[in-house]
Amino acid sequence: MANLLRDLIVSGQTPPGERISERVLTEKFGISRTPLREAFKILESEGLVSIRPNAGATVIQLCTEDVRDALEILIGLESIGAEQAATRASAEEIEEIAELNAKMIEAFEKRELMEYFHINQEIHQKIIDAAKNTALSRIYAAESARIKRFRFAGNRDLVRWKRAVQEHAQILDALERREGALLREILKAHHIAGWKIAQKALIADGQIRPASSP
Repeated sequence: MANLLRDLIVSGQTPPGERISERVLTEKFGISRTPLREAFKILESEGLVSIRPNAGATVIQLCTEDVRDALEILIGLESIGAEQAATRASAEEIEEIAELNAKMIEAFEKRELMEYFHINQEIHQKIIDAAKNTALSRIYAAESARIKRFRFAGNRDLVRWKRAVQEHAQILDALERREGALLREILKAHHIAGWKIAQKALIADGQIRPASSP
C-alpha cells in the first residue's frame, strides 16, 4: 500500500496540500484502515505526508528552498559515494548496475516513466551502496525518499529525459573505468540539470511554492 501511495504522490496524481481520504482508499482497494494507516506512517517517515489527529494524512508541500537544500545534501552524499564506489565496488556490483541501466533504457524506449524512475532510483542507490559505507547508504536512502517527486518531475520533459539517459551512460562508463572524480562531477551536473527543469514544471503545476511565497 505504501508503494502505491508513494507513486501517486511522486507522479503528482495526489498533489501537495491534498488530504488523502482513508474512506475513499479503503472502498477503492477493499482494504481495512489498519494497513492504510501503517502506509501513512511509512510515508510520514519519508517526509511525503503529515499526519494530524482526526485529520488523516496530507501531502506535504515544500518550497523551492526546501528542495534546493535537500538536493545539495544529496549531491554532497553522492560526491562522497562516487569516490568510494569507484574504488570499492566489486565487479559483480558494477555488472548489476550495468544491467539495471539496460533495463532503464528499455523503459525509456517504451516511454514508461514510472518504471524508468524506479530503476533510475535503484541505480543511484546501488552506486552509493557500492561505497561500502552503511551510514552513507542509510542517510542517502532517507534523503532521497523525501524528494523523489521533485526528481521525477524533471523527466516529464522529453528533451531532458533523453539527456538524462545519455548522462546515465556517462555515469556507468565512469564507474566501469573507476574514475571517481569524473563520476562525482557527472553525478553533480546530472542532478543540477534535472532540478532546473523540474523546478519550472513544479511551480507551473502548483506542486511547489516559489521561495518568495509566505
